[in-house]
Amino acid sequence: QGQLLAKSWSSLFGGQPGATPGRPIYSFNGRNILTDPLWPLRLAWHGSTARGGHARRRDCQGWRDSGAAEGMAAPLGQGRLLAGHRHNCSTP
Repeated sequence: QGQLLAKSWSSLFGGQPGATPGRPIYSFNGRNILTDPLWPLRLAWHGSTARGGHARRRDCQGWRDSGAAEGMAAPLGQGRLLAGHRHNCSTP
């Protein structure tokens, strides 16, 4: 059985109480991304607008390591996953 990440869908994206994870979030290779130094910025890359639509030209799609493309990402642990800011797609 999984662990509760948020009390509701709207609390996860709207920053309502109960949306901040009190438990670890693990990467696919088993690292706790909220504490692991391999994840210095602890961002959730999503490429979406604040209303959940596709942020055209801000999704890092087609990005290459030498490009200057920007994508939308939001800090984890704040309960506002779609309240993103532009970050260079090369950001670790």
